[in-house]
Amino acid sequence: IQQNQFFLHYQTKVSCDTNEVIGFEALIRWEHPEYGIISPADFIPIMESSSLIINVGEWVLSETCRQLANWRQQGLPAVPVAVNISGRHLHDESLVPFVKQITQQYDISSDLLEIEITEGVLTGDTEQSIAALQALKATHIRLSIDDFGTGYSSLSYLKRFPIDILKIDRSFISECDSNQEDAAICTAIITLAKNLGLQIVAEGVETAEQLAFLKQHECDIYQGFYFSKPLDSEVVATLLG
Repeated sequence: IQQNQFFLHYQTKVSCDTNEVIGFEALIRWEHPEYGIISPADFIPIMESSSLIINVGEWVLSETCRQLANWRQQGLPAVPVAVNISGRHLHDESLVPFVKQITQQYDISSDLLEIEITEGVLTGDTEQSIAALQALKATHIRLSIDDFGTGYSSLSYLKRFPIDILKIDRSFISECDSNQEDAAICTAIITLAKNLGLQIVAEGVETAEQLAFLKQHECDIYQGFYFSKPLDSEVVATLLG
């Protein structure tokens, strides 16, 4: 796999209150010379079974910091960018030194970098996960639990993870405005997050009705096609400018 076959798109993170763009999530894309664009759903699980996923994770972190520095050079406002990290990478001792090195190299303030871990990653060796998250947190970056509500984690562990952000999985958002059970789950997660002092992000918002529901229940941030599809870095620069 050639690194020059990878590129990033950026999914907007938008304030439910003001509809302003307040951050992005970096999404990796693979353009294969023979097969064209390959979905992350197809190649990430394969890479997660090997150390390749660490190489890919480091490339995404590096490219994100490089892009943040590039936007800064253009005089654009600084907004945080979230990067997804695999369980294998989270528990690898190379992660924290790499984060420190790459933020220093590009002179990126740590609070402009968010690291997202899926809830399922944290349900294995919990003590090891807590230690890994605490080491990351010591670098002053923000930590997010992605796909919350799908990983069957114990709520008693949630208070022990040093996290800043909970993201409601899109499977609950898709019918939050029309399905009583999904509405109840979304409301419960928002309330839980608020009570724990966490920021709450809704994923996969595609309709005005979904956004209205989230606003009504005081969700902080939303992502999804309702605002825009993932954007390339030049369109992001136009948006921020």
